[in-house]
Amino acid sequence: MKPKQLKITNNANESFHVRRDAVPNINNRWHYHEELELVCFHQGTGTQFVGDHIQKFNPGDIILLGKELPHYWQFDDDWIARSASSSPLATVIHFRESFIGERFLHLPELKPIREMLEKAKRGVLIPALATSELSQLIIEIAESSGLRRITRLLECLYLIAELKPVFFLSSIGFNCEVGDKSIGRISDIYDYTLSNFKRKIQLEEIASVADLAPPSFCRYFKMHSGKTFSRFLTDVRVGYACKLVLENRMDIKQVCYESGFNNFTSFHRSFKLVTGKTPKEYQISHHLR
Repeated sequence: MKPKQLKITNNANESFHVRRDAVPNINNRWHYHEELELVCFHQGTGTQFVGDHIQKFNPGDIILLGKELPHYWQFDDDWIARSASSSPLATVIHFRESFIGERFLHLPELKPIREMLEKAKRGVLIPALATSELSQLIIEIAESSGLRRITRLLECLYLIAELKPVFFLSSIGFNCEVGDKSIGRISDIYDYTLSNFKRKIQLEEIASVADLAPPSFCRYFKMHSGKTFSRFLTDVRVGYACKLVLENRMDIKQVCYESGFNNFTSFHRSFKLVTGKTPKEYQISHHLR
């Protein structure tokens, strides 16, 4: 799944780009861009892919992505079928670090924002308790113009910079530089895995996708993703299991096998390893939230 570069076009009288998505999956392809991205989900549920991170998104979630970080959002089919709303699903802001001038962010007073934008290279999830004020600011950015739009974005970035703790999305070892000649190979591995994770994937099979011998493949994947392929496959399966658990349409045993696990004990162990909770604890904690 080679990420495509998305060209963001600003109007001549705008220093950054804002759009409001009323149609689900308007750009659900694996892509990257030169601009940073701040997205606020107002309604709808689905799955987010950020670097090597896979997780369900929900209304109220706010994500900040650094430039050139591959990502895409996929709304749930069943939610799309139930929804008849024409109001915005998400507000998306694309901006460059230099949107207010090459030297502006180097002012001493803006050091927190500068450091936060550096952290955003891995993708940052805004804690749920902080999203209410930020959501309102993002809506004001979309509805305002001129100087007010710029000051609102700066307020938004400063508020994010002040938040503690920071929840990173992509792992620290993720390496998908768009200039890397091997990006097509690692993307093919991701694509094949996301298409086949519900069944057993042999090492020889996935190695052949990358046109590498199994030992070379293991070294290659660890170097570029920061994790072993088996751990990446587990993360993909657990990410999908989280979605099924929250939908609550099948029992936990069904979730286990539907997610690609063939052993219930292994499923429980892997789920807790990735999420820190058992499937039942995960379901209860999210319903309480």
